[in-house]
Amino acid sequence: MNKRARIGVFGFFFLNGFVMGMWAAGLPGLNERLDLGPAKLGVALLLVSFGALVSMLVAGPLVDRWTSRRVCWIAGPASGVVLLGPALAPNYATLCVMAVVFGLGLGCVEVAMNVHSVEVEHAYGRPIISAFHGTWSLGGACAGALTALGLRLGADGQVLLVVAAVTVPLLFLPAARLLLPGRPAAASEQGSGGGGMGAMKWGLVALLGVVAFAGHLSEGAAIDWAALHARLVLDADPAAAPLAYTVFAVAMTSIRLLGDPIRARLGAVRTIQLAGGFATVGYLLVLLVPNIVGAWIGWALAGVGLATVVPVVFSAVGAAGGSVGRALSVVTAFGYSGLLVGPAVLGFVADSASLPVALIIPAVMAAVVGLTGTPAIRAITTAAPEKVPVSS
Repeated sequence: MNKRARIGVFGFFFLNGFVMGMWAAGLPGLNERLDLGPAKLGVALLLVSFGALVSMLVAGPLVDRWTSRRVCWIAGPASGVVLLGPALAPNYATLCVMAVVFGLGLGCVEVAMNVHSVEVEHAYGRPIISAFHGTWSLGGACAGALTALGLRLGADGQVLLVVAAVTVPLLFLPAARLLLPGRPAAASEQGSGGGGMGAMKWGLVALLGVVAFAGHLSEGAAIDWAALHARLVLDADPAAAPLAYTVFAVAMTSIRLLGDPIRARLGAVRTIQLAGGFATVGYLLVLLVPNIVGAWIGWALAGVGLATVVPVVFSAVGAAGGSVGRALSVVTAFGYSGLLVGPAVLGFVADSASLPVALIIPAVMAAVVGLTGTPAIRAITTAAPEKVPVSS
């Protein structure tokens, strides 16, 4: 059953990454079709963030009451269907409404599948979360590559988004059938005598939330702005522009698939330090080298650095002991606020100054990952080293 559930979680992460990748790779086409510009596009991204954060606040209690499996059954297919809204939006006003709906779908499945990934890791008794996030990156890379290929062959970008929105929900269903049955986290918490945030104190949850926020903001900047940076700043070919995101996603995929052995060899603290360092250097290259090749190298290094941030943080939450459902939901919401709100804020900065100036923000956040992550992860490994798979 554990192996079946692991395959099911792989499916959820891949498909969710694919949806996000289609959204990211389709942004240049959406921008040109509706003649948005950085400010309007930033508003749309902010509305996606708003919808996602609202649904995350709801998804946490739902997971505790109904189990992560049941929420995944509903949220997974829904997260694909709602991509139809932005894809078919005929004008900016409609896009704004559909952006909120799209965010609602994203936020709910993010919480549910991440909680379930921790449950599966606990069932295995060893670190496996990094590989799940590797498949998420693989899904994004596949979406970016397919979008670039489709555009090169003359396909319409809007049609590509519609096809994805119709197909992906059907693919979530077989993956959902493989998930662990589980029991409500609230019941588990009561049975173990835990309460509140389980074994984690609010201060530590908040510190991990800062790490997740910084890492997700830097990652979100790459997802939503890498292709646009290549097109608008570097004047790359329309079919080549999405490859900036694809390079980033491929780098993340490669490292995340090796993330658990890396943590075993280096330890979680050293891993988070190197993550912040590589990501910072990558962003500096994107900002300082004024050509597409230099940008590709920079995005690749950023992907290498940011690859292990989320797996290390989420695994640390699960390793703290007790009922981790609520704690993981809080850290997830905190982190994904960076993934979704950050790129929107960059849009406003890009409109008032320039896109290169806006990208200084994720560069700074990449440095915050290492500086803040070190004491946070060390606090967990010191408090209960025998329970923490993130450093073993």
